[in-house]
Amino acid sequence: MPEEKYGFVPTSGTFEGTRSFAEQVKHLAATNYILGSAALGEKPPHGEHDEKAPDSPKSKAEIMEYLKGSFALLHRAAVAINKENEVEIVKFDRTRPGLIIDALIHCDDHYGQMVEYLRMSGIIPPASR
Repeated sequence: MPEEKYGFVPTSGTFEGTRSFAEQVKHLAATNYILGSAALGEKPPHGEHDEKAPDSPKSKAEIMEYLKGSFALLHRAAVAINKENEVEIVKFDRTRPGLIIDALIHCDDHYGQMVEYLRMSGIIPPASR
């Protein structure tokens, strides 16, 4: 999505309260930070809570860095899982692998929404080319 369309919100139909494209990306990243941090037994690094990202990432570049950082943390959480800690309930009544799976399912859900935003904006998603 070009930066000038990061504020895109669908308008055809009932979309009251719908996140912009930028808010979709930030929400996805915030959830990655929350779930990955929970799997590691840490606090989210930027104060993420209730699936909300901090306001500070504004530009496309800042938002993409925030997103990349969330996947790096999620990866760190996944590789920290071992036989000794894989069945322990750590947070949200979930095991570490369960938290990672939740994050991946959540990413898939929002990927689908972002693909729709791209198509509504006349952009063919890279994976569809």
